[in-house]
Amino acid sequence: MKKIERETLKVRILRLADLQCTGSPAELAYRFEVSERSIKRIISEIRGEGKEIRFSSSRKSYVTGREFQ
Repeated sequence: MKKIERETLKVRILRLADLQCTGSPAELAYRFEVSERSIKRIISEIRGEGKEIRFSSSRKSYVTGREFQ
C-alpha cells in the first residue's frame, strides 16, 4: 500500500469513527478491500499519532476520543 493510500484510509476511518459507523475491523477491511490486519495496523498508527480511537463493543464501531471522554 502506498503512503498516500494509507493516509487516505486513516482520514476515512477517522471520519467513520466520528460518525460511529465503521463496523467491525472485518467489515472495515471488506469495505476498503484490505486485510483485517491492515486495518488494525492503521488504527495503531492513528493512536501513535496521538488521536484517541477505540472499538466500542456496544456500538459495534470504532469511536473517536470526543465520543468516550
